[in-house]
Amino acid sequence: MTMAFRQANTRTQVSSLRNSNASRRVALRNRRTSTCVAAGTGKFFVGGNWKCNGSHVAVEKLVKDLNAGSVTANVDIVCAPPFVYLPQVLGALEAPYQVGAQNCWVGKGGAFTGEVAAEMLVDLGINWVILGHSERRALCGEDNEFVAEKVAYALEQGLSVIVCIGETLEQRENGTMMTILNDQLKAIAAKVSDWDRVVIAYEPVWAIGTGVVATPEQAQEVHAEVRKWLADNVSSNVSSKTRILYGGSVNGKNCQELAGKDDIDGFLVGGASLKGEEFVTICNSASEKGSVGV
Repeated sequence: MTMAFRQANTRTQVSSLRNSNASRRVALRNRRTSTCVAAGTGKFFVGGNWKCNGSHVAVEKLVKDLNAGSVTANVDIVCAPPFVYLPQVLGALEAPYQVGAQNCWVGKGGAFTGEVAAEMLVDLGINWVILGHSERRALCGEDNEFVAEKVAYALEQGLSVIVCIGETLEQRENGTMMTILNDQLKAIAAKVSDWDRVVIAYEPVWAIGTGVVATPEQAQEVHAEVRKWLADNVSSNVSSKTRILYGGSVNGKNCQELAGKDDIDGFLVGGASLKGEEFVTICNSASEKGSVGV
């Protein structure tokens, strides 16, 4: 099956999905209690997941483009290049950008060929790591409990974590979306007691790399449900402070409208993070939130 066919098929399915949005919105609202959950209060956050892309020359150009851009918004920014380019990016990327990794092992290093331990990232000077991305869940068989253990171990070693959650199109259409997301959150909450260094990235799997984006209303509804879950199952303080990012074909054209939603605290960006000028535009969409956070 070609990528073009998969994308066309996804678009057809999503078109059908959007036609029945109204009934799903009612169902989501009916599941909520009368408790009022405040929108997030954390500083806007943009992550750039470069995935398995680049070369020494391409990374050098991207870093140059990012450094040349003007980030005027009040925003935290973390760029996550492939492991082999971490030293190169660490040595060249300037503030306000920070550098993160795309993964780390679930425990202390040892006889785990191909893995990178959290301690190694800390030793290199890395402060952030992305864990639980849907591509690793699907392609590497990382289940909820394994992801939660990785999050807990990374936090113990002093790393801050961007942990990803998300549903497939089939799960959204068959009405199990919130059950899937809640199960992912429940596993993390069972292992994590200190949420100060945790950022949640909601990435609907059907919108990653397809060019199909959840509407701002769809994204806001899910973000509000995630925040409410945190309030009900962790604490109202964690619910308010934890930043919930949206990821899934975010680009320079749709970022401002998405950023304007109450419970969207930033983005985890894939393809557009490889384009310096466009990524700067996405970072500056934080201005839609005003001067939130410190």
